[in-house]
Amino acid sequence: TKETRSRFLQTVLAEANRLQSLVSDLMSLSQIEAEKHEAPAQTMPLRLHVERAARDAAGPDRLHRLLIEGSGDFTIEGDPRQIEQLVRNLVDNGLKYGADSESVVVTLDEAPSGDARLSVRDFGDGIAPEHLPHLTRRFYRTDPGRSRASGGTGLGLAIVKHIVERHRGRLDIASTVGEGTTVTVRIPVVKTDV
Repeated sequence: TKETRSRFLQTVLAEANRLQSLVSDLMSLSQIEAEKHEAPAQTMPLRLHVERAARDAAGPDRLHRLLIEGSGDFTIEGDPRQIEQLVRNLVDNGLKYGADSESVVVTLDEAPSGDARLSVRDFGDGIAPEHLPHLTRRFYRTDPGRSRASGGTGLGLAIVKHIVERHRGRLDIASTVGEGTTVTVRIPVVKTDV
């Protein structure tokens, strides 16, 4: 019947799109790994790229759930394309796994170490402690059914981890079940002579 054919074609299209996302993420991860030992030499304003990428990740349908806080404005040695990819991945995760009625808070400020500190906080179900050490492994999923249904490839946090390493930064993930998750990235700033 026409309905059966339409349903079948929708399934094929959804699987093709999922495979396209998977290939795209695998290629991205491969490129980042290849460049991992070459620290970026370009200086860039961090806030500009964080704000743009966060808004891109939210898109028009989820922009009302995005809060950008902090007054920090930092110059880092970075790859703008990779920094924006990092922010998009973290904000998209926050919006996907956070409660639909809650905001995702992106904060850019100065860490006690003097590094630029970017945190992305959601107010969702949170992640059980036993999963936290494994989150940046490729294809690791705390809930395979939910992750796949939301369109994830299982590579987002692996990509984030490698981008942070290339930028000589640090990645921390903290979560409380029933309260939400905060992902924090610290990246060294360019020291300026005063």
